[in-house]
Amino acid sequence: MASQSQGIQQLLQAEKRAAEKVAEARKRKNRRLKQAKEEAQAEIEQYRLQREKDFKTKEAAALGSHGNSAVEVDRDTAERMNRIQASFKGNKDTVLSELLKRVCDIQPELHLNYRVQG
Repeated sequence: MASQSQGIQQLLQAEKRAAEKVAEARKRKNRRLKQAKEEAQAEIEQYRLQREKDFKTKEAAALGSHGNSAVEVDRDTAERMNRIQASFKGNKDTVLSELLKRVCDIQPELHLNYRVQG
């Protein structure tokens, strides 16, 4: 009977060791799954950042040319306004004196089609 009891004890110990090994294997499996998930998340994040960087680069290139056009238009407008202001300041006195001369210096004369009735 002692040998049976010893055999049962060995089986129980073997079963206990097997259960511990299975539990340890499950823990390793769960750790590995968690690690794989973290690695996949990191890889996804890296890919997303790369795509976002590419998008920003293309967006900057597209908007950069548009932005340069806006700056160029603003500069051209300012240049034209300066020329108009300079022309106004240079011709203001001449135009004003010519206008006053035409308004104030009236010389009456008969129209060509006027007929004297007589």
